[in-house]
Amino acid sequence: MHAEPSSAASAAPAAAPADAPSDGGGLLALAAARGDWVRLRTLVALRWMAALGQAAAVLVADLWLGVQLPIGACAALIAASACVNIVAQAVHPRNKRLTERETLLFLLFDLAQLGALLMLTGGLSNPFAVLILAPVVISATALTLASTILLGAFAAGLVTLLALGARPLRLADGATLQSPPLIVAGSWVALIVAMAFLAAYARRVTAENFAMSLALSATQEALSREQRLTAIGGLAAAAAHELGTPLATIKLAASELARELDDRPDLREDAELIRDQAERCRQILRELARGGKDDTHIRSAPVSAVIEEAAAPHADRGKRLVLRLRGRPAGQGQDPAQPLVRRRPELIHGLRNLVQNAVDFAASTVWIDVDWDEETLRIAVGDDGPGYGPELLGRLGDPYVRRRARPAAAPAGRAGYEGMGLGLFIAKTLLERTGARIHFADAADAEARAQAPADPERGRPTGAVVTATWRRAALEAARGRAEDNPRFGLNNI
Repeated sequence: MHAEPSSAASAAPAAAPADAPSDGGGLLALAAARGDWVRLRTLVALRWMAALGQAAAVLVADLWLGVQLPIGACAALIAASACVNIVAQAVHPRNKRLTERETLLFLLFDLAQLGALLMLTGGLSNPFAVLILAPVVISATALTLASTILLGAFAAGLVTLLALGARPLRLADGATLQSPPLIVAGSWVALIVAMAFLAAYARRVTAENFAMSLALSATQEALSREQRLTAIGGLAAAAAHELGTPLATIKLAASELARELDDRPDLREDAELIRDQAERCRQILRELARGGKDDTHIRSAPVSAVIEEAAAPHADRGKRLVLRLRGRPAGQGQDPAQPLVRRRPELIHGLRNLVQNAVDFAASTVWIDVDWDEETLRIAVGDDGPGYGPELLGRLGDPYVRRRARPAAAPAGRAGYEGMGLGLFIAKTLLERTGARIHFADAADAEARAQAPADPERGRPTGAVVTATWRRAALEAARGRAEDNPRFGLNNI
């Protein structure tokens, strides 16, 4: 396939959120739009559980373990938590989702109530001091980074106060239960470190899951669009097949009628008009059928035809596309017998995204190399752009990776373009559904660029290269040679 490339990409992936991160570390900021996802009912249920647990702990310590506690003050703090719950349930509907500010205030209240209760019951000597971590972890998974930092700072200050001035526990005989200063200091350090580690870890995992969810939604949307187009194309192909014969009959009858009406010019013109319009209908249906390949007779095609179909939307975008079969340019002389592959929407859309990415970053040429043997089929898409760079190779195929630079020769309208990595993620996900193994490589080499042959058909990629490898049995509709069935000639597709 040789082309002087095309217009806008027709299969661009779904748009990512505006605050999509630019790298893996930026995932910590990805959940910025999720502060209003927390339901009031969730926090109310957690607070009821906490209040019941606090009441049980106070009663057991006082009645069973013989620890002298300020029961009145402890009961007042637990009752305050219950009152906040009752008021919240009375004022707001059960399905209310809290704003960022409201969720933050709820968690700050929970921290303050728990801290005050711990101040009265031994401070850091109380084993339940570890519960201070809970609101901070909840904030890390549900609120923005700024809110989490604020809540974490408040919790750290609270832990410090507990270490310095908590009321010690006393038994019924007057003995004081107080941890040595070294143990208190160690507990303080452990809580601060655990708070920072658990919050960062929970936020990282949650943000990555959120990013993956968004990217998978975009993948499903792209696949659904491709499936709809394939289904519409199948209907067009079926219509062309079914209507071809009657239209040919109308054209033949109109031609015969026109010959019989040589002496009636007015009626002859009408007959010729009928013939011309019937021919026009056949042409329209033929054009529609070129996009419809889901007919039962053409559900598979030579691998080169499938690649040409996938690359067609990017064939006129100012870059030369070179398709090579076992190292030889396709369409020049006798092409080797090719595998017949199923025309799956996942395969076509995945290859289309790889070609789109290569065209976006190529300086002038994109190479699509196809090779196969008895067991495997390999398709490599490479370009002569700047390459990925070693810092990106380990993260390629993840969503929202966007640091690949445009070549100096980039079109003015797209100068400084930075992709979000969503196209590569969609391509990788869809192709892996077909059984492919995807490998990303960077062939950028100044020496290779200098020695590149003038003829692009004999050249090789000097920038980024993406290779997809399949077991032929997983991809082929049936073992066979493309030329064995004249239906699969490229002129018939």
